[in-house]
Amino acid sequence: MYISQASVCVFCLLLLFLSAAPKSVHTRVQRLLLYLLTYVYLLLWPTLCLRHSPFRNAPSDPSPSHTETMMSLLGRTDVDAGEVFVNFNQNITSLAVATSGGYSLYSLGSVDSTLDKIYHTKSDELFLIERLFESSLVAIVSQRAPRKLKVCHFKKQSEICNYSYANTILAVKLNRERLIVCLEESLYIHNIQDMKVVHTIRDTPCNPQGLCALSSSSEHCYLAYPGSVTAGEVQIFDAINLHAKTMIPAHDTPLAALAFSPSGTEIATASERGTVIRVFSSQDGSRLFELRRGLKRCVSIVSLSFSTCAEYLVSSSNTETVHIFRLDRSATETAEGHGGKQSSDDWMGFLSKTVTSYLPTQVTDVFSQGRAFASVTLPEAGVRRMCAITTIQKQLRLLIASQDGYLYVYSIPTVEGAECQLIKRHDLRLEDHYAMDIKGLNSGVSIGGAAGVPPSSAGAVGAGTGGSGSDGKSAVSVSGGGDKPSGSYASAVKGDDPVGPSSA
Repeated sequence: MYISQASVCVFCLLLLFLSAAPKSVHTRVQRLLLYLLTYVYLLLWPTLCLRHSPFRNAPSDPSPSHTETMMSLLGRTDVDAGEVFVNFNQNITSLAVATSGGYSLYSLGSVDSTLDKIYHTKSDELFLIERLFESSLVAIVSQRAPRKLKVCHFKKQSEICNYSYANTILAVKLNRERLIVCLEESLYIHNIQDMKVVHTIRDTPCNPQGLCALSSSSEHCYLAYPGSVTAGEVQIFDAINLHAKTMIPAHDTPLAALAFSPSGTEIATASERGTVIRVFSSQDGSRLFELRRGLKRCVSIVSLSFSTCAEYLVSSSNTETVHIFRLDRSATETAEGHGGKQSSDDWMGFLSKTVTSYLPTQVTDVFSQGRAFASVTLPEAGVRRMCAITTIQKQLRLLIASQDGYLYVYSIPTVEGAECQLIKRHDLRLEDHYAMDIKGLNSGVSIGGAAGVPPSSAGAVGAGTGGSGSDGKSAVSVSGGGDKPSGSYASAVKGDDPVGPSSA
C-alpha cells in the first residue's frame, strides 16, 4: 500500500483545522508538536512515496523479454548482445565459452601467447557449461530448456543422457566421483560413473543464486551450500558417504561466494557485505585465515578461487579491483614448532597477544586480518568476471575471464603490494580466434565474466519435489542414455581419451 493523494489531502485539511483552532483548544506544547510533526512529514513524504510506490523499479516495458528477465536475476539491468558465459574447469587447464551461436573449449597450456581451441559446436544458447577436468565429458544447460541437464561426449559429438528436474537448474558442479545439480531449494547428487541419483538434499534454505561448491578432490569429496538465508552459515556435506560433515558459522550476513581448495581440506567464504574473506578447515570448521578485502565500502564478491598450488586466493567483485591474497601457512607452523625457544619476535608476539586479549573481539579481528598480496586495478566497475590462478609453463599466472568476451593473462609479482602486469588479451567472441599483443597496452580495458540464470520454463519436464530421500526419482526424469551410460562414457570420465587442440 502506498501514500495516495487522498491521504495527503486529509492530512493538509487536518493541519489547517488544528492551526485555525482557538488558543484555548491547544496548549503551546501541542502546537509545537504539531509543527514538528508537519516538518517531519514534509521531509519523509518524498522518500515514503518512492519506497512504497508500485512503480518503483518498474520496467518501462510491461512485458519484458526472456533476456531481460534473465539479466534481472543476475542483478544487471543492461543487456549486451555480445556477452558470453565463461567458466574454468576444475584444475584450470581449460576454459569453456558459450555464446548465442554455440560453445567452445580452449586449452590454457600456452595462454601466454596463444589460446588453442579444442572444440567448437553450434547449439542452443547456453547459460551453464561444465567440463570434467581434461576429459571429453561436458554438462550443459540451455536457455531454451533451463530444467534439463544434458551430459555430452564432445569428442564423439554425442549426447550420452539428459535429466529433467522440477525447477530451473541454477548450478552444476563436477568431479571424478560426483555430479551435483543445484536447484533453488534442493541439491541432487549423482554418481558420475552411471549418472544415477544417489542422494537428494531437500528443503534447503532458499538459494536463488544457486550458490554451492564441490571439492575437486576425490579423497575429500565435500559439497558446500548455504545453511541460512539470514546468516552466513556454511553446510559441509560428505558427498561420498552421504552425510552432513559440519556446519560453519562463517559470517553474520548471508553468503555470497564459496570455494574449496584443490585438496578439499579448506574452504573460502565471503558474505554479502564483501569486506572480509575467511578460510576454514572443511574437516572441523576451525578458522585458518581472515583476509580483509577493504575498509571503505561493502561490495558484492562474484568469485573466489584458490590457486592450483593452494598458496594464493583470488577474489573478484563488482568493483574495479581484483585482490590476490597469499596464504602463509609456514608462519603458523613455525610458531607452533618453536616450543620453549623464544626470540625477540616471539616476545613481541606474546606482548601483542597479551594487549589484544583486553580489547573487544571486533578490534582484535581487525588486527589479525591479512591484507592483499597483490592486486589488479581495472578502469571500470560493475563488470562481472571469473578469476583463477594457475601455473603456465612454470610461471604463476592470474587469468581473468569476462562476460564481455575477453580473457586476460597477468603475471603475479614476487613483491608484496605490487600491481600485476598484463601479458595478453584474448578475444573470445570471434569464431576464428585471435590474440592481441599487449605491448604498450595498460589495464585501460573493460573486463568481466560470470554465468546467467534464466527463469523457470513452463515447458520443461519434471515432477514435484518434497520431503527428503536418497533416490530423488520422483523429481528427476532421465532419457537418452538408459539406466547406465555406455563404456565410452566411463572412458570419458576417467580421461582415457585425452583431447588436444584442434587444427581449426
